[in-house]
Amino acid sequence: MITPSEVEKIRAEFPMLSTKVHGHPLVYLDNAATTHKPRAVIERIRQFESEQYATVRRGSYTLGEEATEMFEGVRKKVQVFIGAKDHREIIFTSGATQSINLVANSFGRTFIGAGDEIVISHMEHHANLVPWQLLCLEKGCVLKVIPVSDSGELEMEAFKKLLGPKTKLVAVTHSSNVLGTINPVKEIARLAHAAGAKVLVDGAQSVPHTKIDVQDIDCDFLAFSSHKMYGPSGVGVLYGKYAVLETMPPYVAGGDMINSVTIERTTFAKPPGRFEAGTPPISQVIGLGAAVDFLTGIGMERIFEYEKSLLEYGTKVLSGIEGLRIIGTAPHKAAIISFWLEAAHPHDVITIIDREGIAVRGGHHCAQPVMARFGVPATTRASLSFYNKPEEIDLLAGALKKVIQVFG
Repeated sequence: MITPSEVEKIRAEFPMLSTKVHGHPLVYLDNAATTHKPRAVIERIRQFESEQYATVRRGSYTLGEEATEMFEGVRKKVQVFIGAKDHREIIFTSGATQSINLVANSFGRTFIGAGDEIVISHMEHHANLVPWQLLCLEKGCVLKVIPVSDSGELEMEAFKKLLGPKTKLVAVTHSSNVLGTINPVKEIARLAHAAGAKVLVDGAQSVPHTKIDVQDIDCDFLAFSSHKMYGPSGVGVLYGKYAVLETMPPYVAGGDMINSVTIERTTFAKPPGRFEAGTPPISQVIGLGAAVDFLTGIGMERIFEYEKSLLEYGTKVLSGIEGLRIIGTAPHKAAIISFWLEAAHPHDVITIIDREGIAVRGGHHCAQPVMARFGVPATTRASLSFYNKPEEIDLLAGALKKVIQVFG
């Protein structure tokens, strides 16, 4: 596990963590929304843009060839990072949202029709709900939902009953952005495949925090974003089993995703090029590669264990605050603590504690069905990272007690 002295060294690599807000040192606890970037990522992007920049997969001149080699090198880094079998299974997108939409529009429109069924869970982020709603409206397919227990766990027996011969896709989050619950995606994939369905895993909240092996999970698709894993915004990844990707038509058309074009007819490139139309986010991909290197250098198992210790400490401290109810108490959780404070609405909470330099998220977290399930309009969410310290949780607890005093 990461030691306290190592945490201080890690923090020193993140310039934003030395920022002051309203005269207070920044206490950044909104890592489920986005993470800050280490100097290694910032410097790598600066170096590429100032010394190495060129477009990729087009120019045969030296800079173009070198940029292409670096760009494709990141694809191979990501392959290794998530345990994919082939680097051609890695598609660069604008983020997890586009990755899911790619599957909905390409795989979904091609292989899911009227009367077919898509299974999601009641804890999904809107990005893994709305695309399937739209597909159902268009194609006449049926959306089924895995219920969630009072502790925030998927009801697996109910899930088994939802599966049947009409099930074409199961799309679930690996880790809830509100409840923190880590779902048994390997078991979900096994059951779904036994029913003849494909499986998409939303890994936006898991890939940055634990070691992922897509071959072990045996998912057909995995979506995640760079900006939640200490890399730049504007780039994400869709992993797909190559045999499945080969059957899927293009999602966006344009330059560089073709094999040949005439006025009468176009033939398309093999994956992943088929799904990467236009000029890609070149600098962002290079930055993502640096983020992968940074995380690999620390070790994903060590990151998970340290963040687990923060979660345990934070749960103990915040549970001791009178009138505070933690939403999501599953035994297997990521380092996310969402709560409802009887004294004040989350929007008031975050406004007041912001004056002490504490950044947390307040609202429905793009997961309104979760709020409805637990009977709250919104929650305050503290989401932790390996660069956070127990002392920052103490500061949060102290600030929340002041909120209670203010609202009486």
